[in-house]
Amino acid sequence: MIISVALLWWTLRGESFAGIWAVLRESNLALFVTAAAVATLSFPIRAWRWRYILEPTAGKLPFGPLWRATAIGMMVNNVSPARAGELARAYVLSRETQRVRFTASLASLVVDRVFDTLVVLLLLLVVVSLPGFPSGATVAGWSVSRLLLAGALVAISALVVLVFAALYPERLARIWERALGSRAPHLMERGRDILLSFGSGLSVLRDPRQSAIVFAWALVMWLVNGTSFWIAFGAVGIDAPFSAALFLQSLLAAAVAAPSAPGFFGVFEASTKVALSVYGIEDTLAVSYALGYHLLGWIPITLIGFWYLGKLGLHLKDIGESSKRTRNEGT
Repeated sequence: MIISVALLWWTLRGESFAGIWAVLRESNLALFVTAAAVATLSFPIRAWRWRYILEPTAGKLPFGPLWRATAIGMMVNNVSPARAGELARAYVLSRETQRVRFTASLASLVVDRVFDTLVVLLLLLVVVSLPGFPSGATVAGWSVSRLLLAGALVAISALVVLVFAALYPERLARIWERALGSRAPHLMERGRDILLSFGSGLSVLRDPRQSAIVFAWALVMWLVNGTSFWIAFGAVGIDAPFSAALFLQSLLAAAVAAPSAPGFFGVFEASTKVALSVYGIEDTLAVSYALGYHLLGWIPITLIGFWYLGKLGLHLKDIGESSKRTRNEGT
């Protein structure tokens, strides 16, 4: 929360609210709404991709539970701190279908995020390789190529660890058993069950063909999301190529991984200001764009998530308590 407030203060420091309002007042509302609609489309695509991640573990799940869990999870991210929506998403799916245990569902979301990272880095590599990319571009004093290398090392390391866990869950369970021995038999048994269930949620990584399908859907999703950023450029008169939208979303994807306020407010605006400055976009225009796009994009999935929450007879407090209890029980 403190980080978000600090970043929002930095973003708005020296800006004229009258100037920001003037830009938003003169913006093309139809393009902003279209951008928000396209951004919202990325969520059902994410739910559909999740189906392929879980298929080796749970078979072909119907789209409905996956979509409802995704919508609720994204809504929780928008109204709660610390990306609590990931736990909510895993819990809602495990509650709707007995074919997916909570820990397996949670593991599948780790896979989900690793594929996100790989695709975002791939798109960023393409962007910085284009002839029109600003030479010598830096972000927070780091060269973009250095950031790309750091991100690639993190993503590849995470993928290697997950592949090992997917291929050898029994070996990890035996390491856990040897570590505890007979000192805490209940904890040892529960931990073993959690590790095996978690490993089953990573099963997609054992199948190169299935992993390729997941990667392809991840690519589609991020291209759709990047298109929404690009459409919104036109709403405020930003003259920048589609590659600038992909660069913006890459920086945002990295930034929102840090702890922040609900809905990533502050982090989103500061990251947008920094990313668009690389393309020479004036600060007031960049901040106006960020505020307009963020607010309009926040509304649809938040309302959809709350609607499904009510339809399933759930409450935000219930999700938090139940997912924590389920996690502690290792189911």
